[in-house]
Amino acid sequence: MNDYLLAILFMSLATQIPRLIPAFGKISSIKNPHFKRFLASIPLAALGALIFPGILSVGGNPIIGILGASLAFFLAYKGAHVMLNILLSSLFVTLCIILSNSML
Repeated sequence: MNDYLLAILFMSLATQIPRLIPAFGKISSIKNPHFKRFLASIPLAALGALIFPGILSVGGNPIIGILGASLAFFLAYKGAHVMLNILLSSLFVTLCIILSNSML
């Protein structure tokens, strides 16, 4: 099977499974707090599985993606608004790509 097709298949499963879990049962009726916390974190894990490959491939240089992700994590840790975090991280990565292309 083509590697791209396999990647698309697994990424679609990673996004669809967390969406289907609540359809088969009510999360509010779960009494175990550990299992409830686990189910609540599944969408974040799926999102991370989709974002991480992009971090390593943005701009053709994994360092740029790692720097952008580090800025995003720092801003999130400091409590920045989500939209501000996205905007600043995107601008930072764009600036890094422009600077890296101009140095070539």
